[in-house]
Amino acid sequence: MIPLPMIDMVETGRNITRLRKQNGLSVKDLQDIFAFSTPNAIYKWQRGNAVPTLDNLVVLAAVFHVTVDDILAIDIPGDQKKVSNARS
Repeated sequence: MIPLPMIDMVETGRNITRLRKQNGLSVKDLQDIFAFSTPNAIYKWQRGNAVPTLDNLVVLAAVFHVTVDDILAIDIPGDQKKVSNARS
């Protein structure tokens, strides 16, 4: 059986937090961009309790001027390293 890659939700959340800060955006700024009534979803993304939907990932990538791959952290079972293209 082939080991299937999985999204590392916690590391992805760290990427979102880091990219948000690098772009000088607050959680409130993202809340406004997505027209969310509360910031709860963004906090869940940042904590790694949830990942953005595909359409929200595309918006985040555009807002952060990166690719979706730069946001997602992928964990490959049996591999000693995580695949994360996020820029430091």
